[in-house]
Amino acid sequence: MSMLQNLPKNVGPMDRNIRLAAAGVLILAGLMTGNVILDILGLIVLATGAVSFCPAYTLLKIDTNKKD
Repeated sequence: MSMLQNLPKNVGPMDRNIRLAAAGVLILAGLMTGNVILDILGLIVLATGAVSFCPAYTLLKIDTNKKD
């Protein structure tokens, strides 16, 4: 777990909340339809929201985490 704590935070609070909500919708839709792809996507979105780090944001040089 300590490795996850050392990741730079590039997902801000609003972005994080949207990701967590979207993850819930994706996972629920995947469970209801039996679509494993939706479940996997939901878990990825859930993980990036939970740790406030998105590898794609790093590649694209995006940072929604406001630093005062």
